[in-house]
Amino acid sequence: MHSKLLSTEIKISICFPAAAVKHLNPIVALMFFSEEERYVRANDRPSNLSYNYANNAIRTSKYNIFTFLPLNLFEQFRRLANAYFLFLLVLQLIPQVSSLSWFTTALPLILVLSMTAVKDANDDINRHKSDRQVNNRMVNILIDGVLKNEKWMNVQVGDIIKLESNQFVTADLLLLSSSEPLNLVYVETAELDGETNLKVKQALTPTGEMGDSIEALSAFKGEVRCEPPNNRLDKFKGTLTMNGQNYGLDNDKILLRGCTLRNTEWCFGLVIFGGPDTKLMQNSGKTKFKRTSIDHLMNVLVLCIFGFLFTLCFILAIGNAIWEVKEGSVFTVFLPREPGVNAGLSSFLSFWSYVIVLNAVVPISLYVSVEVIRLGNSFFINWDRKMYYPKNDTPAQARTTTLNEELGQIKYIFSDKTGTLTQNIMTFNKCSINGKNYGELYDFSGQRVEITEKTQKVDFSWNKLADPKFDFHDYSLLETVREGNPEAQAFFRLLALCHTVMPEEKKDGELNYQAQSPDEGSLVTAARNFGFVFRSRTPETITIMEMGEKVTYELLAVLDFNNIRKRMSVIVRSPDGKMTLYCKGADTIIYERLDHSCKKLMKVTTGHLNEYAGDGLRTLVLAYKHLKENYMEEWTQRHHEASTALDGREERLDELYEEIEKDMILLGATAVEDKLQDGVPQTIEQLAKADIKIWVLTGDKQETAENIGYSCNMLREEMKEVFIVAANTPEGEPSVAKARAGLFWLQKTETVQDEQVEGDYALIINGHSLAFALEKDLELELLRTACMCQTVICCRVTPLQKAQVVELVKKYKQAITLAIGDGANDVSMIKAAHIGVGISGQEGMQAVLSSDFSFAQFRYLQRLLLVHGRWSYLRMCKFLQYFFYKNFTFTFVHFWYAFFCGFSAQLCIDTYSWTTVNQFFVWGSLAAYFAITFTMYSSGMFLIFTSIFPFVGTVRNSLNQPNVWLTIFLASLLCVLPVVALRFILIQIRPTINDKVKKHLRPNIVYAFCGYEYSLMSHNTTNLGKDVFLQKVVLLLILLQVRYKTQMEAPPAPAPRRPVRRVSTRRSGYAFSHSQGYGALVTSERFLFKRPMKGRLAFSVQTDTPQPKLFRPIPVE
Repeated sequence: MHSKLLSTEIKISICFPAAAVKHLNPIVALMFFSEEERYVRANDRPSNLSYNYANNAIRTSKYNIFTFLPLNLFEQFRRLANAYFLFLLVLQLIPQVSSLSWFTTALPLILVLSMTAVKDANDDINRHKSDRQVNNRMVNILIDGVLKNEKWMNVQVGDIIKLESNQFVTADLLLLSSSEPLNLVYVETAELDGETNLKVKQALTPTGEMGDSIEALSAFKGEVRCEPPNNRLDKFKGTLTMNGQNYGLDNDKILLRGCTLRNTEWCFGLVIFGGPDTKLMQNSGKTKFKRTSIDHLMNVLVLCIFGFLFTLCFILAIGNAIWEVKEGSVFTVFLPREPGVNAGLSSFLSFWSYVIVLNAVVPISLYVSVEVIRLGNSFFINWDRKMYYPKNDTPAQARTTTLNEELGQIKYIFSDKTGTLTQNIMTFNKCSINGKNYGELYDFSGQRVEITEKTQKVDFSWNKLADPKFDFHDYSLLETVREGNPEAQAFFRLLALCHTVMPEEKKDGELNYQAQSPDEGSLVTAARNFGFVFRSRTPETITIMEMGEKVTYELLAVLDFNNIRKRMSVIVRSPDGKMTLYCKGADTIIYERLDHSCKKLMKVTTGHLNEYAGDGLRTLVLAYKHLKENYMEEWTQRHHEASTALDGREERLDELYEEIEKDMILLGATAVEDKLQDGVPQTIEQLAKADIKIWVLTGDKQETAENIGYSCNMLREEMKEVFIVAANTPEGEPSVAKARAGLFWLQKTETVQDEQVEGDYALIINGHSLAFALEKDLELELLRTACMCQTVICCRVTPLQKAQVVELVKKYKQAITLAIGDGANDVSMIKAAHIGVGISGQEGMQAVLSSDFSFAQFRYLQRLLLVHGRWSYLRMCKFLQYFFYKNFTFTFVHFWYAFFCGFSAQLCIDTYSWTTVNQFFVWGSLAAYFAITFTMYSSGMFLIFTSIFPFVGTVRNSLNQPNVWLTIFLASLLCVLPVVALRFILIQIRPTINDKVKKHLRPNIVYAFCGYEYSLMSHNTTNLGKDVFLQKVVLLLILLQVRYKTQMEAPPAPAPRRPVRRVSTRRSGYAFSHSQGYGALVTSERFLFKRPMKGRLAFSVQTDTPQPKLFRPIPVE
């Protein structure tokens, strides 16, 4: 990518020199420069605006006032259940189909949609507030030769802005000048990479000469060509053209948005990238809507239930058609159908009626209940006193209510190191000086004594400049220094001189150090307490207090630290004229450059270093070398020539550094403890017992990450092997199992299978190697190797690489992942994982604001997963079992009742009665369940026996248990059998007139009576009136009794009649209403005429021949 970019830059520079670019048409310029490189002209807004570069306004919100309603409803109706209930609502609006009122579905659906919309609106309003707060920050912009105080959102690419101390950097800037000597500025990058230490940036000398001159800055017409917007925090490549000269630009010349200016009165910068193009926003990642595995499986489950529902409705529709043809035509007179309705249409309408009646199999209350349970679980997390951190008054907080049960299914944890596992506080713990070990305490018998908080501390009251927060317990070291031991004093003199720390003296005389790394700060503080106090520095001098005396050293050169050198040196001249090189660095690097006379001392010091490493401490080796005057003059001249060279500058400087850092004399070694947070090793051990894998993703160097790995017990000496970025990959191809999942099984999945290995292994890989390993052709090998290791540590990784590692595991392991961090550099990882946890620590609140759960200490993760995650998981499992049991039972009762009501889509249980019973059992069972749970269960057993609670998936685990389906079947059977048994028993013991008549009548009359009986029962009695309904029943019984008598008395032959056409008469009492006045017709005298019929009752007369009255008419009241 970089080589391609470089070649493009060369081609463009040749074809379009700087002078020609000024006159290019904006469209032509945009075509050539927008995709491959960025071209910026200082103080020229019209030219820069022609490229359509993004301004400095940011937007993290999803909606505005016009798009909220349509977009939010669109997102909600993408859930299959919501779309299903909308479909039901449409069906219930059709009177020929619906047997329930439309508001029974409309009100719950509107309630669910409204609750979700309010929640989404509240979240988006908070995002809008955050965006406005950032966009409305003020900054000084140089416009038309005048500094104007403008909002951040009004800053444009190419503007020159002024920053002051403790201000946030507005955009990605090219540093032009500063108030500090040598055009240096100091920035804190906690919001960017999570590190609280200071970084040093330096402007180019030609731009630094402008200083704070408004005239010079307004006349500045520099042109910058650089790489396009990207997410590489540690890389920048560009060229500044100024006064016909080209100057190379690198990351040391750039101030990134998200940094804070420290210890610098003012600085000026040229805006290169703004708003969404800044590296901070490029690394922020997209906000993803996170759903649990229940939500993903629910769509599939609902789809299966739909199939089951439609199958039941299809069976009942066929039953309706058969009943209509064979039995329903008997009741045409009593239940006249609407014109054009036949058996086929009635069956079709019956199908949709049963879709409505049986919709309880997937009720909308399921989703409401699930959200209520999740909300309750969130309150339990918020109220947990065992996750409250009193020191900072920080309780645990469930920032989302939809992911609680996922906490009980975590398989992989991705953790940041600095501020997450550690406190980001370094303490000087031990040291080795001239072969003697200091920092350990021994009793009179020579046994080592454990140091605790109650152990007596060294008294530094004799030193007025000592740091009161510094603790040390070995008095022998202080006595050695105060006695004037030359090696001990040279040891602490080196610590006071060889560093890049900046002192800051407050008004009350308190001395504070601002260090690029916490290691340096702790070492300088140790030297301060032992009598060598670093007071001040200039570009040419360093002033320290040596045992109470002020001494100023001339600073001749600084040989800075980098990842390749792994050491740092300074060359100073003492007041007596002696020149000395002081060096500190990694033991392997320093040992190669020691004088041969140090072999014996080196052997003893190596033993001490091994002890320190075993305790998980971070070590450095110290050495010095005296320099001769004539050699130093020659070396200084060559150093000046190399530092000002345009070509091969770094290579020439490395050669000079390598030349002078030889034949040094060993002084000793330091051991610094990167303090872990309380309970971190124990938490990691418990999570490992629960078969949860922890990967550490950190931006720190490899040695630091490795030391922390040993401190946390993630790396152990008994491990078979620890691979440090292995060059060779194992032979063979990783096994990838392909499958399908998701809605309609259209989502393809690929899973890397776990492989069994003998012994425990660990993998440590740095960011450069990780960049190649994450390429398409190597990512499976990386994942395969990493999953075979017990511990994985990725160091020197960028925020985007953290997210890529998480996405890789999500894609190929099909496991639930959790990411935990405390800095802005962890935001991408937190957003990428299934669950993101933010720690409210020392590195700002960016991680907390982007997280799903937050608390103050890493150790609380154990309780969050093993207690709250488990409980939430079990509650959801039991709820789903009970809910489906209850609703399937209700559905099967209605299915069974359909065979007794002529498949008329009538409700077996009145809606209000069912609602009352449902509410009683739901709330009653919930109350009983929580009472029993809180009484019988405690959190202790889940912490002690973490390995015996394996959980795979909520829905899968619930529905795969045979006892669930057996319970549903038996419950349905038990609901039906008592009713059927009671019915047959009553017929035998206490038969009614109805039963006696049916016993003697022919089968067709019995069937007709049964059909008519249920039709009357299903009729809308509210419309007819109770008295009329009873009169109809009595009338039917009289007719049957008289018919029985007439059959026995042999009535005269029936008169001829016209054939009657057989049509379907079955109606749904809710779908088809009776004609008005029909009840009066039934009770009138005109109704009671007998028409002889063979094998069937005659209710009307087909001839004018008068017939004798055989029945006594009912008098009309």
